[in-house]
Amino acid sequence: MKYLLIAFLLISSSVFAQNYKTIINQHREAYKEDFIKETRSPLKESDFKDLHFFDPDSTYNIIASVELLTDQKVFNMPTYDGTSKEFIRYANVKFKLGNKSLQLTLYKSVALAVNPLYRNLLFLPFTDKTNQKLTYAGGRYIDLSLLDIKNQQIAIDFNKAYNPYCAYSDGYRCPIPPEENDLPIEILAGEKKFTGEKKHK
Repeated sequence: MKYLLIAFLLISSSVFAQNYKTIINQHREAYKEDFIKETRSPLKESDFKDLHFFDPDSTYNIIASVELLTDQKVFNMPTYDGTSKEFIRYANVKFKLGNKSLQLTLYKSVALAVNPLYRNLLFLPFTDKTNQKLTYAGGRYIDLSLLDIKNQQIAIDFNKAYNPYCAYSDGYRCPIPPEENDLPIEILAGEKKFTGEKKHK
């Protein structure tokens, strides 16, 4: 009986891994398609050969506890073109990866909050120990939604971390991840460094 249970668990784990890999690969295909649809996109289909990703790894799909922040003032988050964008600190999220206890801040864009399409959007920019070596030096982003918060928890999947447009081309106003979102570990998930030639708008 014990061996049957072990075999069942191994099969279940294998099926989950395959399904998860399929889900992430589908997400990445949709991500590439968005570059073609977006009129201001820095990439064309011919550039996709220079897009690279870590293998899907469910270890980096975590559940974080959410602490909503109140009475937050609007602040200017610097961008890579030397300007800034207005954001509000919306929540702190705490989670564990391996044996490390970590914390990040979620932000809400002031400009996008007035647009019905994006009013629930939460912005998670971060840096980690892979930057410059394996991933874009300027950090990566994850998009989340207010609707993802349930029972003071939110799922954050680092496999969906993506590069800002500034990784591919100059001339975009990409927010610089604040120091409070600098993770002291390697996040071996999501999009890697772009290997194509950087474009100039």
